[in-house]
Amino acid sequence: MKNIIFRPILLVASSLLPLATWAQDAGAKPVNPDFWANTIGTVTLAVAAVVIVGALLAITQLFMSVVKMQEIQMLREKGIEEVVEAYRAPAESWWSRMYKSMTAYVPVEREADIDMGHDYDGIRELDNKLPPWWLGMFYLSIVFSVVYMFAFHLSDIGPSSKQEYETEMEVAKAEVNAYVATQADKVNETNVTALTDPQELALGASIFAANCVSCHGKLGEGGIGPNMTDNYWIHGGGVQNVFKIIKNGVPEKGMISWSDQLRSSDMQRVASYILTLQGTNPPNAKAPQGTVYDPNAAGGADSTAVAPPATDSTAAVAPATNK
Repeated sequence: MKNIIFRPILLVASSLLPLATWAQDAGAKPVNPDFWANTIGTVTLAVAAVVIVGALLAITQLFMSVVKMQEIQMLREKGIEEVVEAYRAPAESWWSRMYKSMTAYVPVEREADIDMGHDYDGIRELDNKLPPWWLGMFYLSIVFSVVYMFAFHLSDIGPSSKQEYETEMEVAKAEVNAYVATQADKVNETNVTALTDPQELALGASIFAANCVSCHGKLGEGGIGPNMTDNYWIHGGGVQNVFKIIKNGVPEKGMISWSDQLRSSDMQRVASYILTLQGTNPPNAKAPQGTVYDPNAAGGADSTAVAPPATDSTAAVAPATNK
């Protein structure tokens, strides 16, 4: 009788653990539009389960009290001596009763009842049952899997694994962008734009003078490197292409990468300054190399809008780049 009462109660109680785990998993979804609805529904189910288990426990306790009173009455009818003798025996603890109930414990003296009659060198085979706690979790996992498949794969209650992945990737991308936005030097060849501020161009001219004149000349007229003042480009014109060449270099032609020596913001200044040299026609300009760059033909993706060219022939000059 006790096993019949306790096993269903413990089975229902054990369901609270995966239910709470599901609630935590649902709460971990960062961008689930039904997050609050799912959370409230899950909490409601958990509270309802607790209430049901509490009610079952109370009913069970009441039922056991009635049964106990009936047993006492029966003992009284048999005589006071038998009542005293019955209560002299030590009472079995609640934990011991629960352990036996949840493990289908069979005492050694009763092993003959489950002996299958198979003997192997003195080792007898017993027909032990699977522990009720294990069976309860097994059956519960089957029920939970059905609920999970429906909630996360066949309905819109919860996100699928693919949706979770996409959500996490969006969150990660937003975090990366937020981090990059906090960095002083966040310019690269995909987002660089031509600067027009005179102070920024002056800084670019000073960097050009310190690093680039040995190959491209003081006025960008060219030398070892190509002429920077005409509209012919070996590796494409526009600020993005110029920035890319400054950053990565052209090792096979002697143009080093300046990414380890210049910050990205400085490379942007140099690239912007180089574009101001277009059409200045300095003396002793090197013959054109490469092909004419047409920004419109390139799709207009690379802006070449820059400030007017410097008029001072001694204006600074730019890191050695290879057009």
